[in-house]
Amino acid sequence: MKEYYPIEVAGVKRDLKLFPVSDTLSIAAFILFGDVELTVACAKALADIAPEHDVLVTAEAKSIPLIHELAKQLGENEYVVARKGPKVYMEDIVTVKVNSITTQKEQTLCIGKKEAELMRGKRVLIIDDVISTGESLKALEKLVEAVDGNIVGKLAVLAEGDAINREDITVLAPLPLFDSNGEPLE
Repeated sequence: MKEYYPIEVAGVKRDLKLFPVSDTLSIAAFILFGDVELTVACAKALADIAPEHDVLVTAEAKSIPLIHELAKQLGENEYVVARKGPKVYMEDIVTVKVNSITTQKEQTLCIGKKEAELMRGKRVLIIDDVISTGESLKALEKLVEAVDGNIVGKLAVLAEGDAINREDITVLAPLPLFDSNGEPLE
């Protein structure tokens, strides 16, 4: 069985470790945490294709380094992170439920009054590291719409599996799903 999938994205090569999510399906782990070179390169590539917007938003947690670097490169001082649960310092919390392939259970995404005000009536650009089933993306869309934000684009580094065929997202590269032997699925 293959253990790694080689990929090049934003001019950077990496070998992504494969992990089973079922008896017949594996995914390649694309993790920006701790990889400064890859994070900076992906943020630069996304900055080059980002539409006009007023605020960036992402879901906790894997995309946080990406949105931070993207905001830095775009000269923006604030961005919104939808948290996986309410925090004591959040006021007037807005929540949505999400089922993600990487967590394998239902999660809650939420924002507080401050984040809602940043997005209300503004052009919002959704940022993600990998779009697969689209559930996290759908939850972010619901959050933005709940506070009357205007979604102007959805950018991601990778589109996994059939997500590459979506016309509503812009990504840097495709990422296949894999069978139990580590072979890409068609």
